[in-house]
Amino acid sequence: MLRTVLRATVASGAIAAAVLAANPASAAESPAGPSPSDTAAISGLLASPGTAARLAHTKFPGAAPAAAHATRAAAEANTQIPVYEPTAAFIKGESDVPAALAYVASPAHLADGRAATVWAQPSQAGWKVVNVASGNDEQVHAAAAHGGYLLHEPQVNAWYSVKGDTVTVLDGAVSGVPAGTRVTLAAYRAELQKRYGDKLPGSTYDKTGAGGGYAVTAPDTSGDGSPAIALAVGGAAAAAAGGAFLLRRRSQHSE
Repeated sequence: MLRTVLRATVASGAIAAAVLAANPASAAESPAGPSPSDTAAISGLLASPGTAARLAHTKFPGAAPAAAHATRAAAEANTQIPVYEPTAAFIKGESDVPAALAYVASPAHLADGRAATVWAQPSQAGWKVVNVASGNDEQVHAAAAHGGYLLHEPQVNAWYSVKGDTVTVLDGAVSGVPAGTRVTLAAYRAELQKRYGDKLPGSTYDKTGAGGGYAVTAPDTSGDGSPAIALAVGGAAAAAAGGAFLLRRRSQHSE
C-alpha cells in the first residue's frame, strides 16, 4: 500500500553560518559499508522473483510522465548505493565515525516505466526489501559525490558527500547553501549538535514525545552485527521547527 511520507526540509538558510565556519577537523573514521558477501546477497535479492513481483504491483499516484513507457518491472541488481545517516554518538561527540549504514539503494523501474528506488536493509534472516521509493534521488546524488560516501540527513532531507574530513553539500535547495559548498566535518557536527543536541534519545524532548520525538531505530543486524539504521525523527517535530514539507512516495511494506 502506498503511503505519503512527509519529510521536513529546511526553508531558510539557518545552516549557512555554521557550515561556512572554518573549524579544524581531526582525521575522520569511515563508517562500515556492505561486505562482498552483502553485495552478493543484495544482488540476489534484487534479482529475485519476489522483488520483481513487488515492483510490478507498486503504483505511485498520478499519471506516469509522458516519457515513461510500459515495461517489465525490475531493479538494477548491479547498481548498489550505500546510504549513511548521522549517528547520535557522532552528534554527542562520543564517536569520530560520522555515520552508520542506513540502507542500500538500487535504481529500478515500475511496470508503467516510472523510475523508482529499492531500499534494502539487513535483518536477522538476511537482506530484505524494506521500501520502494519514487524517483532516483540516491542515484543522482551518488553521481555527484565524486568518490565520497553518500550521507543523508533524513530529518531535513539534506544530502552530502563525505570524503575524509570534508563534507560537501549536494542538495543546495534544501539548506539554502549552494551545492558544492565544502565544510569541515567539525563544522558539520557543530551544526548537528545545535539542531538535534537536545532532542537525542534519552533527552526530555525524547521522553515526552514532543512533536513526534526522536529515537534511534532498534538496530537490525546482519551476520556481522553492523547497525542498519542510525538516527530518525518524526516529521511533525521537524515541521514544528519551521520546515516546509517535501513529499516522496513510498511503498512501505516489507517482504
